[in-house]
Amino acid sequence: MPDWKKLIAGKIAIAKKGNIKSKATSNERIPAGQTQVTNFPVLDLGVKPDVSTDDWQLRIFGLVEKELTLDWTAFQALNHVTDVSDFHCVTRWSQLDMDWQGVSVQDILALAAPLETAKFVTMHGYDGYTTNLPLEALLDDDVLIAHSVLGKPLSKEHGGPVRMVVPRRYAWKGAKWLKAIELHRYDRRGFWEVRGYHNDAFPFEEQRFSEDDDI
Repeated sequence: MPDWKKLIAGKIAIAKKGNIKSKATSNERIPAGQTQVTNFPVLDLGVKPDVSTDDWQLRIFGLVEKELTLDWTAFQALNHVTDVSDFHCVTRWSQLDMDWQGVSVQDILALAAPLETAKFVTMHGYDGYTTNLPLEALLDDDVLIAHSVLGKPLSKEHGGPVRMVVPRRYAWKGAKWLKAIELHRYDRRGFWEVRGYHNDAFPFEEQRFSEDDDI
C-alpha cells in the first residue's frame, strides 16, 4: 500500500507551487497559474485498480426513480459521442483540445430519472476515491463518461476503462476508474474536498483550495 500521508502532502505541495517543466504560454484558454503541456501527465495516489471490461460495472443509485447497473455491453449500446475540450489539472498544467469519446452523463442520468429532491452527486471510483458536484454540473453537454482519449482507449493509468470528464472544473472532479454515481439531497465533500481542496473547483477562478482550511 502507498504511504498515503506522504502522497497527499506531495500532491498538495505541487498544487500550491507547481513543478511542471514546460514553456509558459499566453493563451486566454489557459487559466491563471497554469502552464500548457502537450503530453498527458499521470497523477494519482499510488493506487491503479486493474478493472477489466468483463468485470466493470457502473451503478447509478440514490435519489433516482430507477437505480441502474450497467455492464460493459450495456454501456457500449448507448449513444457514444466525441467532445473536444481543454483539461486543467490542479497541479498547474493544462492540455488543450483533448478529444474524449464516451457517453454523455445527461443520457445516463436520464435513464435513472433523478428525483426532484436530488441536488448533489458523489462519484465513486474503483480505487475508493470520491468527489462531489452539484447535479446541475453534470448536465452540461460536455460532461462525459469517457472510454477513450486522443484516439485510444483509456489506459489503466488514466482511469480506464472509464473516467468522468468535467471540463469546466479542475480535473480532480472527474473520477478515474468510475464505479458509481450517487445522487443525494445534500452536499457531501469527497476525498480531496475534505482535505482542503476547493468544493467548486472552477479553474478560471483559481479555486484550488478552500479559504476556510489551513493546509
